[in-house]
Amino acid sequence: MKARIAILVAGVLACGGVAQGGAVEAHRVFLPQNMKWELAPSSLPGGAEMAVLYGDPSREGDFVVRIKAPKGYRVPPHTHSKAELVTIISGAFSFGRGQAADRATVEKLPAGSFISMPAGVLHYVFVDEDSVLQINASGPWQIDYYDPKDDPRLNIAPAGAPVR
Repeated sequence: MKARIAILVAGVLACGGVAQGGAVEAHRVFLPQNMKWELAPSSLPGGAEMAVLYGDPSREGDFVVRIKAPKGYRVPPHTHSKAELVTIISGAFSFGRGQAADRATVEKLPAGSFISMPAGVLHYVFVDEDSVLQINASGPWQIDYYDPKDDPRLNIAPAGAPVR
Protein backbone atom coordinates (compact mmCIF):
# COMPACT_ATOMS: atom_id res chain seq x y z
CA MET A 1 0.00 0.00 0.00
CA LYS A 2 2.80 2.45 0.92
CA ALA A 3 4.49 1.71 -2.42
CA ARG A 4 1.28 2.57 -4.33
CA ILE A 5 0.94 5.89 -2.49
CA ALA A 6 4.59 6.72 -3.20
CA ILE A 7 4.10 5.93 -6.91
CA LEU A 8 0.93 8.08 -7.02
CA VAL A 9 2.71 11.04 -5.36
CA ALA A 10 5.69 10.67 -7.70
CA GLY A 11 3.34 10.65 -10.68
CA VAL A 12 1.62 13.85 -9.59
CA LEU A 13 4.97 15.54 -8.99
CA ALA A 14 6.29 14.37 -12.37
CA CYS A 15 3.32 16.05 -14.06
CA GLY A 16 4.47 19.35 -12.56
CA GLY A 17 1.62 20.09 -10.22
CA VAL A 18 -1.73 19.09 -8.88
CA ALA A 19 -5.02 18.78 -10.66
CA GLN A 20 -7.23 21.85 -10.42
CA GLY A 21 -10.58 21.81 -12.13
CA GLY A 22 -9.51 18.89 -14.30
CA ALA A 23 -6.36 20.62 -15.59
CA VAL A 24 -2.81 20.20 -14.37
CA GLU A 25 -1.32 23.42 -12.99
CA ALA A 26 2.34 23.73 -13.94
CA HIS A 27 4.94 24.60 -11.33
CA ARG A 28 5.69 28.33 -11.54
CA VAL A 29 8.18 30.56 -9.74
CA PHE A 30 7.97 34.35 -9.54
CA LEU A 31 11.17 36.16 -8.63
CA PRO A 32 10.53 39.75 -7.52
CA GLN A 33 12.46 41.24 -10.44
CA ASN A 34 10.41 39.19 -12.94
CA MET A 35 6.92 40.00 -11.71
CA LYS A 36 4.79 41.73 -14.33
CA TRP A 37 3.32 44.89 -12.76
CA GLU A 38 0.39 46.58 -14.47
CA LEU A 39 -1.99 49.35 -13.49
CA ALA A 40 -4.36 48.13 -10.80
CA PRO A 41 -7.96 47.59 -11.97
CA SER A 42 -10.23 50.61 -12.35
CA SER A 43 -12.14 49.50 -9.24
CA LEU A 44 -9.21 50.84 -7.17
CA PRO A 45 -8.18 54.50 -6.96
CA GLY A 46 -5.49 55.46 -9.48
CA GLY A 47 -1.83 55.20 -8.56
CA ALA A 48 -1.52 51.52 -7.59
CA GLU A 49 -0.05 48.65 -9.59
CA MET A 50 -0.92 44.96 -9.49
CA ALA A 51 0.85 41.71 -10.36
CA VAL A 52 -1.24 38.54 -10.75
CA LEU A 53 0.74 35.59 -9.40
CA TYR A 54 -1.88 32.85 -9.52
CA GLY A 55 -5.32 32.39 -11.00
CA ASP A 56 -7.49 35.17 -12.37
CA PRO A 57 -9.17 37.62 -9.95
CA SER A 58 -11.96 38.26 -12.49
CA ARG A 59 -13.05 34.60 -12.61
CA GLU A 60 -14.29 31.90 -10.25
CA GLY A 61 -11.50 30.20 -8.32
CA ASP A 62 -8.55 30.95 -6.11
CA PHE A 63 -6.15 33.76 -6.97
CA VAL A 64 -3.10 35.52 -5.57
CA VAL A 65 -2.19 39.11 -6.44
CA ARG A 66 0.31 41.63 -5.17
CA ILE A 67 -0.56 45.31 -5.04
CA LYS A 68 2.09 48.03 -5.02
CA ALA A 69 0.84 51.33 -3.57
CA PRO A 70 2.77 54.57 -3.04
CA LYS A 71 2.98 56.51 0.20
CA GLY A 72 -0.16 58.63 0.58
CA TYR A 73 -2.38 56.22 -1.38
CA ARG A 74 -5.74 55.45 0.21
CA VAL A 75 -8.73 53.24 -0.43
CA PRO A 76 -12.00 54.68 0.97
CA PRO A 77 -14.44 52.54 3.03
CA HIS A 78 -15.48 49.47 1.07
CA THR A 79 -16.39 45.79 1.33
CA HIS A 80 -15.61 42.62 -0.62
CA SER A 81 -18.08 39.87 -1.42
CA LYS A 82 -15.61 37.13 -0.47
CA ALA A 83 -13.06 36.64 2.29
CA GLU A 84 -9.51 37.94 1.82
CA LEU A 85 -6.18 36.96 3.32
CA VAL A 86 -3.82 39.95 3.18
CA THR A 87 -0.08 39.96 3.92
CA ILE A 88 1.98 43.15 4.01
CA ILE A 89 5.14 42.20 2.10
CA SER A 90 6.93 45.54 2.46
CA GLY A 91 6.22 49.05 3.67
CA ALA A 92 3.47 49.90 6.12
CA PHE A 93 -0.13 50.98 6.05
CA SER A 94 -3.00 51.78 8.35
CA PHE A 95 -6.15 49.68 8.33
CA GLY A 96 -9.47 50.86 9.70
CA ARG A 97 -13.05 49.64 9.91
CA GLY A 98 -16.26 51.59 9.55
CA GLN A 99 -18.20 54.01 7.36
CA ALA A 100 -15.76 56.94 7.60
CA ALA A 101 -12.02 56.84 6.97
CA ASP A 102 -10.76 58.02 10.36
CA ARG A 103 -6.99 58.02 11.01
CA ALA A 104 -7.62 58.18 14.77
CA THR A 105 -9.06 54.64 14.85
CA VAL A 106 -6.72 52.74 12.48
CA GLU A 107 -4.40 49.84 13.22
CA LYS A 108 -0.81 50.50 12.07
CA LEU A 109 0.45 47.45 10.17
CA PRO A 110 4.17 47.08 9.39
CA ALA A 111 5.74 44.69 6.88
CA GLY A 112 5.11 41.08 7.84
CA SER A 113 1.60 41.77 9.20
CA PHE A 114 -1.31 39.56 8.19
CA ILE A 115 -5.05 40.27 8.01
CA SER A 116 -7.75 37.60 7.84
CA MET A 117 -10.88 39.38 6.67
CA PRO A 118 -14.29 37.74 6.25
CA ALA A 119 -16.56 38.80 3.40
CA GLY A 120 -18.60 41.94 4.01
CA VAL A 121 -16.28 43.70 6.50
CA LEU A 122 -16.46 47.48 5.90
CA HIS A 123 -12.87 48.75 5.93
CA TYR A 124 -10.47 51.35 4.52
CA VAL A 125 -6.72 51.76 4.04
CA PHE A 126 -4.16 54.57 4.30
CA VAL A 127 -0.71 53.76 2.86
CA ASP A 128 1.89 55.22 5.24
CA GLU A 129 4.96 54.38 3.13
CA ASP A 130 5.55 52.78 -0.27
CA SER A 131 4.07 49.30 0.21
CA VAL A 132 3.51 45.94 -1.40
CA LEU A 133 0.74 43.70 -0.12
CA GLN A 134 -0.40 40.28 -1.18
CA ILE A 135 -4.06 39.25 -1.40
CA ASN A 136 -5.11 35.60 -1.46
CA ALA A 137 -8.82 35.14 -2.15
CA SER A 138 -11.43 33.49 -4.34
CA GLY A 139 -12.73 35.20 -7.42
CA PRO A 140 -14.36 36.91 -8.90
CA TRP A 141 -12.80 39.71 -6.82
CA GLN A 142 -15.17 42.56 -6.20
CA ILE A 143 -15.01 45.86 -4.32
CA ASP A 144 -18.10 47.81 -3.27
CA TYR A 145 -17.61 51.33 -1.88
CA TYR A 146 -19.75 52.46 1.04
CA ASP A 147 -20.19 55.91 -0.54
CA PRO A 148 -20.76 55.71 -4.32
CA LYS A 149 -18.87 59.00 -4.84
CA ASP A 150 -15.69 57.15 -3.73
CA ASP A 151 -16.02 54.57 -6.52
CA PRO A 152 -13.46 55.46 -9.21
CA ARG A 153 -15.48 53.52 -11.80
CA LEU A 154 -18.39 55.96 -11.44
CA ASN A 155 -16.32 59.17 -11.68
CA ILE A 156 -18.83 61.15 -9.60
CA ALA A 157 -17.64 64.59 -8.57
CA PRO A 158 -18.63 65.99 -5.14
CA ALA A 159 -21.41 68.60 -5.18
CA GLY A 160 -20.10 71.92 -6.47
CA ALA A 161 -16.84 70.45 -7.80
CA PRO A 162 -15.95 70.89 -11.47
CA VAL A 163 -16.32 67.76 -13.60
CA ARG A 164 -13.20 66.88 -15.59
